[in-house]
This record gives sequence, C-alpha cells and structure tokens, in this order.
Amino acid sequence: MTLAPLIGLPGRRKRGSQVDGFAGPLSGLDIDIYLADYARGIIEAGGIPVHIPMDVDPVALLPHLHGLLFTGGADMAPSLYGQEAAGSSWEPERDQLEISLLEAALDQQLPVLGVCRGLQLLNVVTGGSLHQDVPEHSRYDVPVDAEVHRVAFEPGTRLAEIYGTELGVNTLHHQTVDRVGQDLAVTARSTDGTVEGLELAGHDVIAVQWHPEMMSVADPIFSWLVKQALHKVKQSTSR
Repeated sequence: MTLAPLIGLPGRRKRGSQVDGFAGPLSGLDIDIYLADYARGIIEAGGIPVHIPMDVDPVALLPHLHGLLFTGGADMAPSLYGQEAAGSSWEPERDQLEISLLEAALDQQLPVLGVCRGLQLLNVVTGGSLHQDVPEHSRYDVPVDAEVHRVAFEPGTRLAEIYGTELGVNTLHHQTVDRVGQDLAVTARSTDGTVEGLELAGHDVIAVQWHPEMMSVADPIFSWLVKQALHKVKQSTSR
C-alpha cells in the first residue's frame, strides 16, 4: 500500500495576547498558527499536513517530508530584496525559516506550492523584488471566496494543465511581483498585467498570488501538489 505523502505547512508565530481567548497567564506564550483551510486542502487531496514550528531545523526536517506548502501572511522584509522599508509589519523569524525551508526543498527536489506570500517568497529567494503596496488588490470588502477578477494562464504550463485557459479568483494581497526572479516563468497574469502565477524551471514548484484554499470548491492545485509528493513517497519506499 502506498503511504500518503507528508506535506510540510509553516505558518505564523503570535503571542497569546494577540489571539482572542488567550488571556491572563497565557498571554506571553508563543502560538504558531495558519488558516485551517490550507490543511484541509491537503487532506482532501489525499495528503497529510505536517505542522512546521518556527524552532525546527529545516535541514533536519526536510528528509522526512515529501512536499511543502508555503502559506499567506505578513510581508517579507524589504531588505531581503534590496529596498528601503515603506511600512513596518514584518516577521523576520518567519522570513528566515521559510527562506531556509525553500532553499533546502529546492536542493532536495521536493515539490512546492506557494500561496500569496508563498509566491512572493519564491520570487525573492530567486533574486526578484516586490511592489511593496498595491492597496487596490487587497479586497477585504467582499467575501474571501468572491471571484474579484480573472486570471489567464500561459498555454503549455503546469497551471494551464491544472486550470485551463483562465480562472476567476479572489484577491487578498497588497504586494505584487516587480522584478521576476531568476529561472522563474510567469505563467499566469490578471487582466491588469499583475503576475498571478510563477513556475520554477527544472523543479516541481508552482506559486499563485490568489488564495485557492479559500474558494468555495475544492481546488485542483492541492491535488497537483499531493500527486507530485506521491512520487517522492514511491522513491523513498523503493529503496
């Protein structure tokens, strides 16, 4: 019997005082969180989500996983792509963990899916840069699964294989790709030209700017990730 692939899932670290219901003596404790919809997407596709705490050694962890999903969240520090800060909301500890995880995953040829911040992470790690504030893309005035705009996919790409020619998507980000990273192909754009999808040459790596985990129907991109991760399971069990 083929084992279900283990998909690593990093998130954010908060203090108890930042989360409702964690009052009193719990307010100073660390809490690692991510939206449960990411884990549900992995489970529905046949994988097993594995929480990655901030304190883990990425190099020691990665040999035990079969894929990674980088989630949305806070902005990456602008210093990572050579820009002066235009804001003040960053999480350096998360930046360093996820950079190390992504670099190790690329070195070990693990399949990777990046969502929202995950796309920005991929672009920055490969030498690209970001537009720091594009507020019109941050549509928190509508339901999270609202199809705010259309995305068109480049023919012959993995995203086109997954979705076809175009797709209606939500939009909850306020940063976008500026300079595209090395060896990245832009495989999806919105109607205003914004980069909405990236793929890395020579790797099973896809990143999207929208939030597929929040849409009202099961999204096939999670099946893509689990399918690629299954190849890693089969490789490890055949040795």
